[in-house]
Amino acid sequence: MEIYTSLTAKPVNSYRPYWAKRFGTAPMLPMSRAEMDALGWDSCDIILVSGDAYIDHPSFGAALIGRLLEAQGFRVGIIAQPDWQSASPFKVLGKPNLYFGVTAGNMDSMVNRYTADRKIRSDDAYTPNAEANRRPDRAVLVYSQRCKEAYSDVPLVIGSIEASLRRIAHYDYWSDKVRRSILIDSKADLLLYGNAERAIVELSHRIARGEPIQDIQDIRGTAFVRKTLPADFVEVPSTRLDRPGVVEQHEDPYAMKMGKADASCATESNSTDPAAVAPTISLPLPLKAAKVPRERQVIRMPAFEEVVDDPVMYAHASRVLHLEANPGNARALVQRHGQREVWLNAPPIPLSTKEMDYVYDLPYARKPHPAYGDAKIPAWDMIRFSVNIMRGCFGGCTFCSITEHEGRIIQSRSEDSILREIEEIRDKVDGFTGVISDLGGPTANMYRLSCKSEQIEKNCRKLSCVYPGVCENLNTDHSSLIQLYRKARNLRGVKKILIGSGLRYDLAVKSPEYVKELVQHHVGGYLKIAPEHSEENVLSKMMKPGMGAYDEFKRMFEKFSAEAGKKQYLIPYFIAAHPGTTDEDMVNLALWLKRNDFRLDQVQTFTPTPMAMATAMYHSGKNPLRKVTPDSETVPVAKTGTIRKLHKAFIRYHDPQNWPILREALKKMGRADLIGNGKKHLVPAYQPAVLPQIVQSDGSRFQAKPMPKGFNQTKSFASPKKLSAPRKKH
Repeated sequence: MEIYTSLTAKPVNSYRPYWAKRFGTAPMLPMSRAEMDALGWDSCDIILVSGDAYIDHPSFGAALIGRLLEAQGFRVGIIAQPDWQSASPFKVLGKPNLYFGVTAGNMDSMVNRYTADRKIRSDDAYTPNAEANRRPDRAVLVYSQRCKEAYSDVPLVIGSIEASLRRIAHYDYWSDKVRRSILIDSKADLLLYGNAERAIVELSHRIARGEPIQDIQDIRGTAFVRKTLPADFVEVPSTRLDRPGVVEQHEDPYAMKMGKADASCATESNSTDPAAVAPTISLPLPLKAAKVPRERQVIRMPAFEEVVDDPVMYAHASRVLHLEANPGNARALVQRHGQREVWLNAPPIPLSTKEMDYVYDLPYARKPHPAYGDAKIPAWDMIRFSVNIMRGCFGGCTFCSITEHEGRIIQSRSEDSILREIEEIRDKVDGFTGVISDLGGPTANMYRLSCKSEQIEKNCRKLSCVYPGVCENLNTDHSSLIQLYRKARNLRGVKKILIGSGLRYDLAVKSPEYVKELVQHHVGGYLKIAPEHSEENVLSKMMKPGMGAYDEFKRMFEKFSAEAGKKQYLIPYFIAAHPGTTDEDMVNLALWLKRNDFRLDQVQTFTPTPMAMATAMYHSGKNPLRKVTPDSETVPVAKTGTIRKLHKAFIRYHDPQNWPILREALKKMGRADLIGNGKKHLVPAYQPAVLPQIVQSDGSRFQAKPMPKGFNQTKSFASPKKLSAPRKKH
């Protein structure tokens, strides 16, 4: 059987219809029968169902996968944001010949629809005119059900970040419980996790050749349900890798109950030693088949029923999952759900530069589908003049899902491919004024950064390459990125190249030349960076660098800005209520903000997303960054709405709306010394009665009490004289 190791390999079967010759270039993927008829199609081979509007641009997953499959010779249709109240909208393109592919879209549908306080958002950036409620909660589950209702015999494949992060039993913040793998609830035949280009190309060709989808169980980056384990695999208990210690014994429903007399005979000791009254998980004997290759080993994760009952085992499972994430050494994972086994193959091998170029050089129309007319789609407006230059992130921030989805190994495009895309934007995208809004990705400055040794990279099991410090084996040379910036800004018709992606400043300070290049040529007045917090114990739970790296970057930023004769400002981002954060930590952060003249306009409150390490901390109260036992480090967690609101208020200490709750909290904490009207005080001692209207940077208004005398209300987080963001005129 042929396995596809490269996306650029010549397709085995060519399903490319005659319209490719007729039109010369591929039109947009069809969303209606009329469009199919215009192309001369009687049916689609593959139908992709997405929770986002269809925008034919490589930043949108459905478009990228659709164009990739089209280039492999398949007829691909799109059903975008269907009405999920019935199965009828899922029949609009007819029955697909091969399978349905279901995605919630570029964002998790629950994160998309709800705020960190579980309130429904009033808009949706991925919908025409930002209209809300155009996708259901848990969109992958709902769309999967409707596809099965429409055509029950058609194979169902699920993917996207929503499916990817729910591939095993996971804590769900919105229902406050541990839910089963999405494979079980969606009844999908196959789940593709991570960036799945290579997997979906191989899968599609094998189904097209007549191979039943139930038999396709050897593709990396896929997960599926099976009843029994293959005989040629050796099962390794997860407790062998990371012993969780003393755990509560689950009652055996078939065990005989002992009476008091029998119980008294059951032990000769009345010891209160925990080890005597609660059994430990025993370490199995070393594998006799020690020479069994890793690709024939499967890690037995704690069962769904076990992680539901025991938060310690949930944290243990999260730790093991993250330790088995390097494609170079990761093994398959299996987790029992009742009588069924959820099997995860090893993660996908990252794309090569040649493959990345192939994916991004496909003939995208670079605009929304004509069906949307003149409707504004905020997500499209944000990225229409930006270019994605890389994928992945080796930062390992515990609150972020990028690593779990895209992996730690950086995948970079070639200079030529990136420059071609800039020229295509210049020549084809309406409204281009000469300004590229971003050359970036998950992180602005990880382009072409990698481990110095391919062998070390394959064997590494670290969760981060930059925490607690930058790894000595990491290549931090930014010269390739500097060269790319220079070539990009010298292209004809390009006036300015801005960097909009978040910057990893602990890496940037390793290359002063890069910081100078960035600051003097690619900052439009403000630059986003994310310290996330000021206190070391919180930063350690985030796996973020200490403030020393921030101070060093700030010094460089100001020096190079002054040399260029520019007044430029850093925009720092912070997270409120992250696991590990105490009220005292938030007081110290507020004081740090005040000392540095920062007045934040927007604050991000921690949202526990499935599979993130910080989510395991939130749910279990344990720290999975170290070995997890009932006696291991306990992490303070802000769960109640009152505490989360307070932590957010500390970051926005300058907002008069927050003064009452802050005064009350400071008094309870014994920090009344921070209440007053002096420079060293955090909040004023009184609350004036007058309530003027204040216009925020987004144009919204709220009633607020006036500042005390000498308290500059318009003082920005960026500068004492500038507002935090451009104000709308009213």
